[in-house]
Amino acid sequence: MAATQVLAGFHAVVARMRHAPDSIKDVYVEASRRDKRMQSLIEQAERAGCKVHPVPTERLDGLARGTRHQGVVALADERQLAVDIDDVLDVIEEPPFLLILDGVTDPHNLGACLRSADAAGVHAVIAPRDRAVGLNATVQRVACGAADTVPYLMVTNLARTMRALKDRGVWLVGTDDQAESSMHQVDARQSMAWVMGAEGEGMRRLTRETCDQLVNIPMRGSVESLNVSVASAVCLFETVRQRHA
Repeated sequence: MAATQVLAGFHAVVARMRHAPDSIKDVYVEASRRDKRMQSLIEQAERAGCKVHPVPTERLDGLARGTRHQGVVALADERQLAVDIDDVLDVIEEPPFLLILDGVTDPHNLGACLRSADAAGVHAVIAPRDRAVGLNATVQRVACGAADTVPYLMVTNLARTMRALKDRGVWLVGTDDQAESSMHQVDARQSMAWVMGAEGEGMRRLTRETCDQLVNIPMRGSVESLNVSVASAVCLFETVRQRHA
């Protein structure tokens, strides 16, 4: 039986109703809220065959467990888009485009990374199981539905997975403030994965050593580094720029 996950906020709930309405068990909405946005969500849920329960705000607060819910929470079966990276690589016909996150533990950062990954057309996001946040309610809300479209694969051994990707012809490009080459020198049209380090700590040593290439993000101001979600977006859209030039 699939585990139950909490979806909080309009974007997360509407995205799941759009992509996998059968996975939703119940939708709880703020009983006192009757604006057009809420009415539209309720109508969409009813069309999708989801049970809608008007409840007090306190009940929503308890279900969301601290996540900002905007007056709507859904309980749904966990949905796995892919079991492993082979599930992803075996079905795509274009050069693989991946994002590897080494130890991103902040759910807001992960949600933002998934949102950027979806917008850029990334085929999968990969993270280590022991040093990363899972797809919790905050991630789902911040991702604005991207968690239902981009496979998020948590692997037992990140370095081993990276070596397996290299065996399949995927070029691994890590970002490092001390690297001599610029991200603009990467040939992003090839099969590739951008490898981003954790907040504040950067990539672990073995992750860095497993990369094929290390590059920096050119900085022109006084700030020394970028938030991992911002840095990911910058790098991902360099690939988009090159592939669609």
